[in-house]
Amino acid sequence: MLQHAQRTLERTRSPEQLTRLYYAAGQASSLLAAVSFDLGALAPAVSFARTAVQYGKTIGHGPLQAYAYGMLSFMAFWDGRPSESVRLARIAQGFGGLGSTARQRLYAIEARAHGHLRDDAEASRCIVAALEETGGRRDELHDDVAGEFAFDEARTAMSNATTGLLLRNGEAAEEFATAALTLLSNRPTAEVPLIVSGPAALDLARARLMRNEVEGAQEALDQVFQVPPGHRASGMMERLTAARMELTRPDFRGEASAVAVAEQIEEFSALSPARRLGAQSALAIES
Repeated sequence: MLQHAQRTLERTRSPEQLTRLYYAAGQASSLLAAVSFDLGALAPAVSFARTAVQYGKTIGHGPLQAYAYGMLSFMAFWDGRPSESVRLARIAQGFGGLGSTARQRLYAIEARAHGHLRDDAEASRCIVAALEETGGRRDELHDDVAGEFAFDEARTAMSNATTGLLLRNGEAAEEFATAALTLLSNRPTAEVPLIVSGPAALDLARARLMRNEVEGAQEALDQVFQVPPGHRASGMMERLTAARMELTRPDFRGEASAVAVAEQIEEFSALSPARRLGAQSALAIES
């Protein structure tokens, strides 16, 4: 799709066609950034996201630029640069034409960045701001194209659960993760996105491990262990790594059930595309 749009751009001088093609190329670049990130390829992901920014800038498309800046913000804290992540998220929030979905996503991303900085006050502010984005304002990219560009209540709750874990607030993390899974349980199985349900279940498991509930964590992980190898994306794998690290605490030393869960995590992670491609990235959730 990206190559097709780029080739066609070279063959037209029509302003209307150019605008549509730049928009399509920006969407394609954003999707390639997301796929690259899922495979653990951070450098190509950043490159594609920056390309999407440029396409959005060329046609003055606020939502496209905001989406791409949001991706760059997300990748920045993943790469161990949370202060830069906050800066990029705030730039994204400043573009015009954003609907409630776009703003909810950007506040959730900023909250995660503050979580990496262990800034409880700012993280809480952003979580509240995300939850209050219920005005129903829409933009074409996030609400009509949707798909990878969508960011609904379940995904917001999942992201907030991760922020709770970063702040070592297991109670809040469990509450948000449970809310995300409850929202997803109301959908037909075929419509439940693994990119949301998997991380939410993992966050729930880790929240339970924080209060030494191995059996409760195992229950939450059971659905994760059913995810096919091809869908074991980078974000899911790093959450599993964080859960595995949680099991190294002295509280679990010598506990057979904890050892069994740790071994399941290792076996499951070994078959993920990111691991098989040799990807190396920072943890999505710090210990």
